[in-house]
Amino acid sequence: MTTRRKSAAPASGQRDRLAQTILNSLSAHVAILDENGFILETNRAWMQFAEANQIRMRPDTHNVNYLDICDSADGYSADESSSVARGIRDVIAGRVAEFVMDYPCHSPNEKRWFYMRVTRAAGPGPQRIVVSHENITSLKLAEERLRESENALWQEKQKLEDANTALKVLLQQREADQRRMESDVLDNVRRMVVPLVERLGRLPLPRPAKPILSSLEKRLAELTQPFLRRLSAAESVLTPQEIEVAALIREGLSSKEIAVRMNLSLTTINFHRRNLRRKLNLRNASINLRTYLLSLTE
Repeated sequence: MTTRRKSAAPASGQRDRLAQTILNSLSAHVAILDENGFILETNRAWMQFAEANQIRMRPDTHNVNYLDICDSADGYSADESSSVARGIRDVIAGRVAEFVMDYPCHSPNEKRWFYMRVTRAAGPGPQRIVVSHENITSLKLAEERLRESENALWQEKQKLEDANTALKVLLQQREADQRRMESDVLDNVRRMVVPLVERLGRLPLPRPAKPILSSLEKRLAELTQPFLRRLSAAESVLTPQEIEVAALIREGLSSKEIAVRMNLSLTTINFHRRNLRRKLNLRNASINLRTYLLSLTE
């Protein structure tokens, strides 16, 4: 019996030394509390942190009531300390299996964050509470850098979207200006140049002048192509005479004036007008034919 007791004592001491060795090997700051919140044991990381930060008590803080420290905290850390005390009491009372939180713990020289975890120690015997604080500063700093990068990317995205919007506005304005210019050119050609060319064609020109006149008419026709392209885009199959009637309607000439200009009967012009409305799919009689033709160059 005596031999057994002698051999049990060294074995128990070895287990205690092994447990302390393991505890000291952890990077987390660890303290073991009793059911009343008193600190029973701490590891090397805990004591080194206490010495480095000049905590005004023994570095191992044995027999200090951790709950009292939290309850008496004031200043910027009062709210966090109150949450910690409440969490530890919940674990002691068995209301929760564990309590965790991360919190800032900045010093005058550096920013620091810690992750706190409170659990009940497993096994028989008196209740023991394990409190650990792990330094997560590198993780928090990485999160800050990530947020800054995301914010910078978001700002760049906004700049690109703004630039894209401005470019779209400029392109739309350019297209509008181009359509307006095409419309002005078409109007000027139809109103001011074509009548002169037609009058010239009715004159007894010398033979060498006729190819020149023909070339001029061809060039004028090319100038009116924007309007003709839009008629084609409207999926209309118009005859050359219908195209000419459409151009004159667009200029604002009445059916009678068009008949005189084209040397056709009024009945023929009205026939062309009806064909234009049908081919342009203007079934609604309230839609003005000239207004629609003007819209093709806007």
